[in-house]
Amino acid sequence: MIERLRGIIIAKQAPEVIIDVGGVGYEVRVPMTTIYQLPGVGEECILLTHFVVREDAQQLFGFVREIDRRLFRDLIKVNGVGPKLALAILSGMDTEQFAACLNRNDVDALVALPGVGKKTGERLLVEMRDKAGQWLSDVLPTQGVASPASDTKLDIRGEAEQALVALGYKPTEASRLISAVESEDVETSEGLIRAALQSAMR
Repeated sequence: MIERLRGIIIAKQAPEVIIDVGGVGYEVRVPMTTIYQLPGVGEECILLTHFVVREDAQQLFGFVREIDRRLFRDLIKVNGVGPKLALAILSGMDTEQFAACLNRNDVDALVALPGVGKKTGERLLVEMRDKAGQWLSDVLPTQGVASPASDTKLDIRGEAEQALVALGYKPTEASRLISAVESEDVETSEGLIRAALQSAMR
């Protein structure tokens, strides 16, 4: 199992980053909450990883914080929640926000996430409520990070829409969400995605 990667970011296009580790490029899928914490292309980062092996694919998922990896691992144990949906959930809210939803029994906030229906939201509340305290009791310090590299203005919208589609939104919905927040003062695709996800949760 690949437990941890330390290397140079050579590409970053949400929800994937490629990290050069000793001359080998690892493609890692990460939630948007992790993308926000990563430094820019050309800089070093450390990712805690979870390796998923299926008959048709092998995928690495990465996280800056242990608490987020722990939530991801707990999520994929829930019936009906696979790695893709777990990634979408952690892109829409961080572990602390997810735990707060459980404590409030806020199924509406969960259903607002892409791919989470009413039954899945209710199942998450029932099966994971008792674990909220465990996640928050052992938060590891976040690695020092730098601001993400700037994107060109022409690429920002396209990258943001592609990322939302990869997270489970339909193309038309992704376009609508981006259009709704595009006038906001953002200079990176990550910033535009964050604004769109926050808007979707309102």
